[in-house]
Amino acid sequence: MNLSHKTARAMFRWPLCFVFIIILSAQGLSQTTPTAPTAQPKPTPRPSLEKNFFANILKDQKGIWTAPFHIHESDAKWLAPLVLSTGALIFTDRRTSEALVAHGDNLTRQRISIDISYFGSTAATGGTAALFYIAGRLKHDERAKETGLLAAEALLDSGIVVQALKVASQRQRPTVDHSSGEFFDGGSAFPSGHAIGAWSVATVIAEEYGPRHPAVRYGAYALATAVGISRYTGRKHFLSDVLVGSAMGYGIGRYVYHQHHDTSLEGETGKQTSHLLKSKFFPSVAPTFSRQSHSYGASLAWNF
Repeated sequence: MNLSHKTARAMFRWPLCFVFIIILSAQGLSQTTPTAPTAQPKPTPRPSLEKNFFANILKDQKGIWTAPFHIHESDAKWLAPLVLSTGALIFTDRRTSEALVAHGDNLTRQRISIDISYFGSTAATGGTAALFYIAGRLKHDERAKETGLLAAEALLDSGIVVQALKVASQRQRPTVDHSSGEFFDGGSAFPSGHAIGAWSVATVIAEEYGPRHPAVRYGAYALATAVGISRYTGRKHFLSDVLVGSAMGYGIGRYVYHQHHDTSLEGETGKQTSHLLKSKFFPSVAPTFSRQSHSYGASLAWNF
């Protein structure tokens, strides 16, 4: 009886995993759904985004949850590898999680992981979106204002989706039952909320500033990747939780950007972008490390 019970749970994992991954077709939908025609640019995009912020979230949710009906053959090039990778990680999650326990220095690793994962918290991601929006208003920078609004929108969209999927999956965290990682067992691990939040905000920032400033794109994605990895090394999530959360955050970020981005900003000279990134309003962050004291951290300089 016990064997059949576990077998039944294992059989449920594949369709459940498929449902999660299929929602990621929001990324493909964002690429195939046409945005506003370039011949008819929106005259006043900013007031519309601010005024219709919550209405846009409702529209986003409809697009995200109905994404399975908009899959195209071309989506198989990213959907198939993602499904296969997620399935492989789910079946090896217990082994990879226990491998962390087998190594020493657990307290140090967990402390570092907690510190890094803070950048994926609601306070950090929401604060980043608010910082862009406030800076955009103060500097009269339309791109920064849009970045803040779309980042906040993507973050809320991701939060709604991830909470719904956590309730549906109920997967146990790695610290429960020797990393068994059972689904439908009262847990809240699948997918990773920190990963989806970090990637949704990072993707919006990368889409807005990446074309003109590649370092911004690479930096945003690198930080989001570090957040996801820290959730694994800190034993808060399995690798499959992190992969699915990261992919979903990336897809939702792209979906929100392509649905609501003001294309008229692309016709500008780019002075707004350069001005904002060089502005003293934004903090200057630099990593610090000391071999003697075995400590690490970051220095923050903020001029007004």
